[in-house]
Amino acid sequence: MIVAGVMSGTSADGIDVALVHITGKKSARGLDFASDLHLELLGHEHFPYSRAVRHAVLNAMNARHASVADLARLNFLLGELYAEAVTRAQRGARVRRLDLVGCHGQTIYHQGEATNYRRRKIACTWQTGEAAVMAARLGAPVVSDFRPADMAAGGRGAPLVPFLDYALFRDRRVGRIVQNIGGIANLTAIPAAAKPADVLAFDTGPGNMVIDQLMQSLFHKPYDRDGRTAQQGVLLKPLLDVLLRNPYFKKLPPKTAGREEFGREYTKGLLQRRGRAAKADLIATATALTVKSISGAIKKFVLPRGKYRELIVSGGGSDNRTMMLMLAEELSRLGLQLRRSDDLGLPSQAKEAVAFALLAYQTWHHRPGNIPSATGARRPAVLGKISYV
Repeated sequence: MIVAGVMSGTSADGIDVALVHITGKKSARGLDFASDLHLELLGHEHFPYSRAVRHAVLNAMNARHASVADLARLNFLLGELYAEAVTRAQRGARVRRLDLVGCHGQTIYHQGEATNYRRRKIACTWQTGEAAVMAARLGAPVVSDFRPADMAAGGRGAPLVPFLDYALFRDRRVGRIVQNIGGIANLTAIPAAAKPADVLAFDTGPGNMVIDQLMQSLFHKPYDRDGRTAQQGVLLKPLLDVLLRNPYFKKLPPKTAGREEFGREYTKGLLQRRGRAAKADLIATATALTVKSISGAIKKFVLPRGKYRELIVSGGGSDNRTMMLMLAEELSRLGLQLRRSDDLGLPSQAKEAVAFALLAYQTWHHRPGNIPSATGARRPAVLGKISYV
């Protein structure tokens, strides 16, 4: 099958589309069918949101007061934009036929752990972007809304990308940690010769989210290109020490994070702590926060469980040279070699979109797409809802 994967992450910077040819044995059952899958990336592209759309998306996230009409309009608008992005990606890759689409949607709110609401314990999530619109425009069925089925099975609805990590990166001899640095940073630890139940995955904390928000507030730029601003700054170690005492970093996995933990309010607190420090110093410190929270999570939660040789990094953070230099230095102390997913045949910018193409393929074949040891679910679950043409 030729499947389009569509991803727009917590950074809300735009839409990633990956076109993937996926084949697998029809007789494969259970979670270990990953060994029977073959994925060929036919093309991938990134389409930035316009300033107005990004503003609308960011305003909808964690808004204390939101217009129901605006949320409904945003849902249909994103459906149109996702469909247009897929069409443009098809043209670019010269892919005429499309059998299926897997669309993550834009996360507006994610609460992976149940809290009291109207005398009930409720966990919830919301990814917006109308799949019915996509199916009508593209002439192919669309799988969307992947997270609720895992949550209904007792999971946190995240992370879901570990399914792809397990399928592509496990090795009979080498233990690998797969680290994605998007808006939020998350890892998948895959021991040598791992079975699905051996996989550990969780969000380590902020990825680019805090850096991006500070860049917007201090420099009116969407992100720190190549880590140039961080490179010019000086680490504010007392502030970093305070930030690393955040209770999230001590919390046992499985666990998930998002704008609820490291969003607008968190950034406001950072700005208030700036004092007389230079603007670039705050960017350097936020970059170090991402790196230190990653290395700290590996040291505390991953390495005690087994031997690992490599850390494979992907996501937008892998293009931040300053961050990668910091991370390589941290990993050398832990005895880990830093590699990029590009080195293993998967472009880092395409990875999450490829993951949702694969998850859609699983759903279409009535197969589970979560890894319970990663999400905390009681059982494997077939994920997503299908919008037919």
